[in-house]
Amino acid sequence: MNTSLYDRDFYRWLEVTAAQLRAQQFQQVDWENLLEEIESLGRSEKNALASYLMRLCEHLLKIQYWESERANCLRGWKVEIFEFRRQIQEALATSPSLKPFLQGIFVRQYQNGRKRFLLASDLSAAGIPPVPAFTLAQALDPDWLPDQPGDDSKNPTVNPAMVENATEAPPNS
Repeated sequence: MNTSLYDRDFYRWLEVTAAQLRAQQFQQVDWENLLEEIESLGRSEKNALASYLMRLCEHLLKIQYWESERANCLRGWKVEIFEFRRQIQEALATSPSLKPFLQGIFVRQYQNGRKRFLLASDLSAAGIPPVPAFTLAQALDPDWLPDQPGDDSKNPTVNPAMVENATEAPPNS
């Protein structure tokens, strides 16, 4: 069986490939696997951003709607929200070209986060908006949290633009 270094020892393959590129030994580079790995890195970045955004939306919904758990869990939810926002901001700082991607997946990841929230809370779906009642900018704002029922402050309303965007096909990821 004649397997490539890539298949036998991935880390060693990385070292050898990096050395070949530094030495400009382009004829010896395993281009097929190198290109596959580069493309995979891009997919991984997008998947991580989508996951952080989904979890952020889920926790914002917990704060806003899960009244029976709020008193005991609010501090932990805020810590999680801080961490998801931090991860998103760090990813965007190193790859600012992903900002349009994040905007394009916002409604879909809100809906995924809503599903997770509904599974965890066992609350009625009828009481939770199917589209975000907050903007992406609000979700990412470190000083913003959604209004909570029972607060004297005004509860957010569903953004009509988000309703229109929710019916459009999501962009390719």
